Amino acid sequence: MQAVLFLIDTAFSLYLMVMILRLWLQLVRADFYNPFSQFVVKATNPLVLPLRRVIPSIGRLDTASLVLAYSIMLVKLLVLQLIQFGQIALVPSLVLSVIFLIKEILTLLFWILVIRALLSWFSQGRSPVEHVMHQLTEPLLRPVRNILPPLGGLDLSVLVVLVGLQFLNILFSNWFPGF
Repeated sequence: MQAVLFLIDTAFSLYLMVMILRLWLQLVRADFYNPFSQFVVKATNPLVLPLRRVIPSIGRLDTASLVLAYSIMLVKLLVLQLIQFGQIALVPSLVLSVIFLIKEILTLLFWILVIRALLSWFSQGRSPVEHVMHQLTEPLLRPVRNILPPLGGLDLSVLVVLVGLQFLNILFSNWFPGF
C-alpha cells in the first residue's frame, strides 16, 4: 500500500512542479525557445491550452496554469485520501490544497536555488538549463545582492535567500502543523 501511495504522490508532485515551473517561467519572462522551457511548455500544453480558452490571463499571470496547479494539488489530496481512508473530506481538502501548493512552490524554489548554486561552481555557463535557472532566480537574488555587497568575490545572495526560505518553511510549519 505504501508503495502505491508513494508512486501516486510522486507522479502528482512531479507534474505539479512542471506546472509551477510554467507559471514561474511566464512570470519572469524566461527565454521561451530554451530547450528546458520548451520541455515545460510541451509537457503542460495538453492541459493548459483547453483551460486557457475558458480562463483568461490576468496581466502576466497565467490564471489557467494557476487554476490547473491548484486542481492538480486538490486531485492529489483527494486521491490519496480515497486510497488511504476509503473516503474524502472535500472542504478541508480545498483549504489544504492552497497550503500544500504554497509548500510545493517554496520547495521548488529551494531546489532551483540549490541547482543554480551547484551549476555556478561546476558549469562553464554554456548550459541552457543554467541560463533558465539564472532567469528564474535572478528576480529574487538581485534585491538581496543590492543590499549585501560581494564579499571577496563570493556572492552570498543565494545563501541569504535559502535561509529566508527555511525561515518561511519553519514559520508555516508552526502555523499549520503537518506542513
